[in-house]
Amino acid sequence: MKFCSHCGNPVTQRIPEGDSRQRFVCDSCQTIHYQNPNIVAGCVPTWGTKVLLCRRAIEPRLGYWTLPAGFMENGETIEQAAVRETAEEACARVRNLSIYTLIDVPHISQVHVFFRAELVDLDFAAGPESLEVQLFDEADIPWDELAFRTVGRTLECFFADRRIEVYPVRSESIPPLVQPVIVG
Repeated sequence: MKFCSHCGNPVTQRIPEGDSRQRFVCDSCQTIHYQNPNIVAGCVPTWGTKVLLCRRAIEPRLGYWTLPAGFMENGETIEQAAVRETAEEACARVRNLSIYTLIDVPHISQVHVFFRAELVDLDFAAGPESLEVQLFDEADIPWDELAFRTVGRTLECFFADRRIEVYPVRSESIPPLVQPVIVG
């Protein structure tokens, strides 16, 4: 950030009085610009034993499979965001939402929240952000083609929990991928 969104003057990074973190602060109007994590909300939509996945039509991870999910908007609840994203990406309607996974992704300043949900009907289709939408049994999940680790982890938990028919709310963190060190 270089300029204040309030007055347009330059900003500098410093620790404001009474704070403990570096923030962008306007040198002119003294506005403190807080930058906080983004929330990604989505669903694990089911029909019987199958889960609905979307093949992404946009970057990042174009062409990879994901659960319907996206960034929460101002003025909506996390559950409303999950329902909206499912409608936008899969043209699907869901009901009986139950919060399921909360996954911190601190290295990209995001929190991913997935709800278990039931499809209302089989009237679904690819939305503008999806190439295709399909129901998968556990054995047919394209595990090597999943777009995000949070999606893979949520699906792993879901299928394990389904076997014992107990669905606790799960809270975890996903660390950054470790890049291999090449010596030579």
